[in-house]
Order: sequence, then structure tokens, then C-alpha cells
Amino acid sequence: MTSLILQDKHQKLGFSAKDSVLAELVQKAFDLQPTVAEFVKEAEQNRRVSEPVIQAMRDAGLLRLMVPEKFGGYEGTVEAHMAVTAALAEACGGTAWVAALLNVCSFCVRWYPDDVQEEVYGENPDALVAGVLATSPDVKRVEGGLRVSGKWYSASGSLHADWVMVGVLETDETGAPVGQYAALIPKSDYRIDDTWFTSGMRASGSNCIVVEDVFVPERRLLNVPAAVNASVSGSSCAPGELAAIAPVFALVLSGAQLGLARAALKFCIDKAPQRGIAYTLLGNQTESVVVQTEVAKAALKIDTAHLLSDFSAKMLDDFASRGEHMELADRAKVRAQTGAILDNVKEAIDTLMTAHGAGSFAEFSPMQKIWRDSNAAARHAVAMSTVGYELYGKTLLGVENTLSPLV
Repeated sequence: MTSLILQDKHQKLGFSAKDSVLAELVQKAFDLQPTVAEFVKEAEQNRRVSEPVIQAMRDAGLLRLMVPEKFGGYEGTVEAHMAVTAALAEACGGTAWVAALLNVCSFCVRWYPDDVQEEVYGENPDALVAGVLATSPDVKRVEGGLRVSGKWYSASGSLHADWVMVGVLETDETGAPVGQYAALIPKSDYRIDDTWFTSGMRASGSNCIVVEDVFVPERRLLNVPAAVNASVSGSSCAPGELAAIAPVFALVLSGAQLGLARAALKFCIDKAPQRGIAYTLLGNQTESVVVQTEVAKAALKIDTAHLLSDFSAKMLDDFASRGEHMELADRAKVRAQTGAILDNVKEAIDTLMTAHGAGSFAEFSPMQKIWRDSNAAARHAVAMSTVGYELYGKTLLGVENTLSPLV
């Protein structure tokens, strides 16, 4: 078979990492699939990734993928991040989602001053960071920093984190915004409320972070607009990495989708010779021209999603490696391509659900979990395709961006 999805593991990912260590991490993610799959039912029931799986990912180094090298991490690329996430998602979308979010938050720590990085990883190189960038306005300026309170919902990976990064909005006495920050807060200063009751991405344990009147020093307040525009000072992170904050956030949310789509395609192909088509004279699904056509269309949509992912990830990595500022048009393009990845995956999985038949929705079928996880993840606000398309269209047509600052 010549589909991009069914070729050699690294080829089907479009993964051409120069660093053999990153390629090895991708292989380790594939190797962990049986362990992840063993705990899928438990993770669904408990609404969180099972601890043996978290530990297995730790032991394999998969949760140090984006940690700075000076603290024993791999300081990986966006391309490697996407590949690791997709490999894990073939076994469980929720587990892959948690790994993706924990890793991208580690990437974010690289934007803080070096002394903050030391605070997070110095004594614990395996420290995990979760986060939500939606802002709470319940803050007060005090000497040396801010006093912060608030609730941040849908914090994926927060049950396993040692630190959280949450959005805060500073206002003046009239209520006008004067500053937007990502506040980095240690585990001792927040709690997690159990609020994650969903049909999709159940295993992600995306509960609510609660902070009550906690002091956050200035050094642990990342200026978000400055980061978006690559003007953060005091960090050892390359300017190119800083310039790409919004498109990186968006793109990494599509990594799990790629793995879910691959899993759905493989399952349908494997089962087709064993499944009949009710009320027809066909012996099995493989004899149906309709099924043949629909499977082909789905495979091509998944290939398209991978090609867009490879293009976007390499663009981001190339800018970062050169230390260059990523211009608005390129950042908007990645946002739009992320949306196109999600749309292609959603359409492909829907097509495969129909081709496989109504049995897709049986509780014992992995197809229904794939469908639930994919549809839930595809609606994350940061990666939503309609927003990405509009942002890119505005840049192409020279229209002012009045939609979102996260470009």
C-alpha cells in the first residue's frame, strides 16, 4: 500500500529530524502504544491518564521533550512534538493530549528568565507544567508583582503537574487593561477542582485550576503581547521561538488528531474483510465500490492533514533555528493550516465511521472513542478552523486584524 499513512513509521509522519535523539523519542512513543492501550479503559473511567502510563512516558523521556537541554531535557522541535503526540494518539487520544499540553507548557517555560527556569527545573528536572492562557482579571498590583485569584477551566494535564501557567489580566482603576501575563505558579499555591465530565477526551483530566490570593513575583509574569511580538527580554530563548507563540500553541493541538485519524483508518482497513454489509449481496466490505471509494477519500484527507502539519512544523522550526522573527502573514498561515488539518481529520473520521458502519458506535468499538476524542479536541478555541481561516484571509486581503491578538 502506498498511502502516506501506511508507510514506514517515520516516513508516514513526514519526520526527518536531523537529531537522532529526537527520532529515538518518536520511536519510543510508538513502542509505548501497548502500555497506553492497556490502560485506556481505566483512563476513560477515571477521567485521567493512569499513573503507570504517566510514569512510562516519564521513563521514556517523552515528557522532557521540550525541556531545556541545560536541565537534562531534549529541547525538541515542533516537528518532534507533533510526531510523538501523534504516535501516542494511535493508542489513546486523551493520553496523547495530556503529553502534548505538558510538553508545550515546558516549551513556554523557556521564555521566562533563566532564574525562573532554574526555579522550575533546577531541583526537579522532571517537573511538569500545565497551563491555560484564558485570563482572570482578579489581580492586584503590589510591590514586586501581582496578587492573583481566579479559576481556569479545562487545564489538561493539571492533575500531574508541579507548576501551572495561567493567564492574568491587569487593569487600572477604571477597568481598562494595562497588562496581560502568563503567571507561573507552583503546586503549593493552587488546587485542582474536579470539573472534567465530558464525552470526548475524557482521559485528559482537564480539570479546573483554582488560585486564591497568591503572590506572583514579577519574574514569573510573562508578558504575553511581548512574547507574541518577539520582544521578551531576560530569556535565553531564541527570538524565532518567541515569535511563534500563537501558531505553536495552535499547531500542537492537532498532533493528537493525526494519530487518531491513523488509528481509525487502520482499524477500518483491518476489519473490512471481516464485515458484511447488511441487506446487500456483498460478501464483505472490501467488495463494495462505495467502501473502497470512501476509504480512499478518507486516506487522502489524512495524507493532506499530515502534509499540512509537516509544512507548518518545519516552517516554525526553521524560523526558530535561524533566530528570526516570524512575520504576521506566516503566523496567520500556520493558524489557518492548523484549522485545515482539523477539518480534514474530522471529515476523514466521519467518512470512516460511515464506511465501517453503525457498529462504529458500539461501546466496545475503538471507533466511537476515536470519534468522541477527535470531535472534542477539534473544537478547542485556540485551534478552531473558522478563526484561523479568517485571520489568514485578513492578512491575504490586507484587512486589519480585529479578531484575535493570538497570531
